Amino acid sequence: MTYTLPALGYDYTALEPYIDAATMQIHHTKHHQTYIDKFNAVLAKYPDIANEKPEDLMRTLSSLPIDEKDKTMIRNHGGGHLNHSLFWSLMDPKNTKDTSLVARIEKSFGSVDAFKKQFSDTAAGQFGSGWAWLVENEKKELEVYSLPNQDSPYLKAHTPLIGLDVWEHAYYLTYQNKRPDYITAWWNIVKII
Repeated sequence: MTYTLPALGYDYTALEPYIDAATMQIHHTKHHQTYIDKFNAVLAKYPDIANEKPEDLMRTLSSLPIDEKDKTMIRNHGGGHLNHSLFWSLMDPKNTKDTSLVARIEKSFGSVDAFKKQFSDTAAGQFGSGWAWLVENEKKELEVYSLPNQDSPYLKAHTPLIGLDVWEHAYYLTYQNKRPDYITAWWNIVKII
């Protein structure tokens, strides 16, 4: 299977003023496209696994019968593709509140505000490039943590529900080194909770 850049379903200007159009266009067409290109290139070497879902490749990565260097390529670039695909969908202006997710968040964290604070603190505290995650873990419980680089929660057999890209390319044009300001602004465009 060959992966292609997913369409956003909204304009690059749709998230302004919180995320500027130039950042969105560069992030989507350059960064995400590069992850897809490199993911496709490594999968082309392994026809036996090329048709597996990226999520399944992440879940079974350590046991795949492939070269270690290529496992790293799948981790980085397959992870980049998965992570960004979720990220774009979370920010879709057409989204509406996911009442079942809100109920689960309230049960697990006490309130949506308490969850947002924990998630935001986790995102702000990620050293270097990476992501903050709300996941469903193997016990079907909600959990917040960060992962470096393009590591995917699927590597831990967790299902990502909300992910925030805290690589500088996601926010630097508008927010420069002010990651907490970007995180605060980002909540204005996540309408599912």
